[in-house]
Amino acid sequence: MSSPASIGVVHAFPAPNRSLHGTLLDSLRTLINQGELAPGSRVPERALCQKFAVSRTPLREALKVLAAEDLVQLLPNRGARVASLDDAKLGHLFEVIGMLESEGGRLAAARIGAAALAEIKGMHYQMHAHFLRQELPEYFALNQAIHEAILSAAGNPVLMTMYFGLSGRIKRARYMANKMRPDRWQQAMDEHEAILTALCDREGERLAGLLVRHLANKRDIILEAVRVQAVSDRTSIP
Repeated sequence: MSSPASIGVVHAFPAPNRSLHGTLLDSLRTLINQGELAPGSRVPERALCQKFAVSRTPLREALKVLAAEDLVQLLPNRGARVASLDDAKLGHLFEVIGMLESEGGRLAAARIGAAALAEIKGMHYQMHAHFLRQELPEYFALNQAIHEAILSAAGNPVLMTMYFGLSGRIKRARYMANKMRPDRWQQAMDEHEAILTALCDREGERLAGLLVRHLANKRDIILEAVRVQAVSDRTSIP
């Protein structure tokens, strides 16, 4: 579990074209999603205020948003705690996100333009370089960007709105899938190679199936890790 003093640098802060609230939210989400604020741990408000040069008021407003996203739990008169991952809720989320990615893959294979395809190829090769150097945060950011670019190429704004509304809720779990299982990281890279090939070949049905299996493999490893974490939480949280 990370101590307040060990919380690393996440973003240049503040960005000139972002609101203080939006930038603070992004930074807190990253700390949670990458495990620097561990599931079940208390949110170190004083340390975070010092880190981001903010008062308690904007921090607590940001925590209210994160509570609505199921990332933290607000404790009456006792601050906040990073939420533990719930395996049943995650299972339901993965089912719906799998359907969205599957249909998005079919549509993207039919509709993607040359520029968008070239951009995804470039991100894929850059992601592979991060994989070879074992740079997980950079790899993960590009991994997410590739999935989002494929969904964007589907050209369906309703699908994209639904996807973004749900995918953020499993980002922490997706990160865990690579962090906790090095062998899974190699498998995920191989799966991305197959996904890119199917997209380049414009084989929508094959791409849809690959995206579903890719997500299902992550789901199985994540749920296993969540169950182990739940046992740990029950024995360590006062």
